[in-house]
Amino acid sequence: MESGGQDINLNSPNKGLLAGAMTDVPVDSAAAARTPAPEGLTLAEEEELRSELAKVEEEIGTLRQVLAAKERHCGELKRKLGLTPLDGLKQNLSKSWHDVQVSNAYVKTSEKLGEWNDKVTQSDFYKKTQETLSQAGQKTSAALSNVGSVISRKLGDMRNSATFKSFEDRVGTIKSRVVGSRENSTDSLHSPSGVGDKPPHDNAPF
Repeated sequence: MESGGQDINLNSPNKGLLAGAMTDVPVDSAAAARTPAPEGLTLAEEEELRSELAKVEEEIGTLRQVLAAKERHCGELKRKLGLTPLDGLKQNLSKSWHDVQVSNAYVKTSEKLGEWNDKVTQSDFYKKTQETLSQAGQKTSAALSNVGSVISRKLGDMRNSATFKSFEDRVGTIKSRVVGSRENSTDSLHSPSGVGDKPPHDNAPF
């Protein structure tokens, strides 16, 4: 009767779900060992490779545990020394930059840039350009100095001209008149007669 019940369960509508759930279960190593060997491998070779794979996986797990313990110990030492993650980042960046500087690509690039610089500076076009710029600078300096001397000479000639002298004389005359009139007005303000001309205040009581 139990066998009949088992037959009923196997033929039930849930049979497909049960089969699908069983396919999701991971296959253990014993079941994997029962899988057929790949082409070109005998059963003995396959067994040897599988045992070696198990050893390597075990070593990897051990190394991960050791690495995690070492990282914890390293973090404790850094904390005791007062080192921050920023210090570690600076150290890593400086080490990376040092590695870049000594790398073959960086050295070759520096050498190539040096060769290009030598070629450019030694080329006839570069030399002619430098000579042209130098001559242009000298001509500009000479022209500016000539302009300055011409302006100074023109100003000197203008000051020595009769028109400028007559204008200077007129300005001097006007200045002397203005200064003289100011002195006369100040004297009249401070004279005793000027004070006496003012009407006396009436200090009589109301």
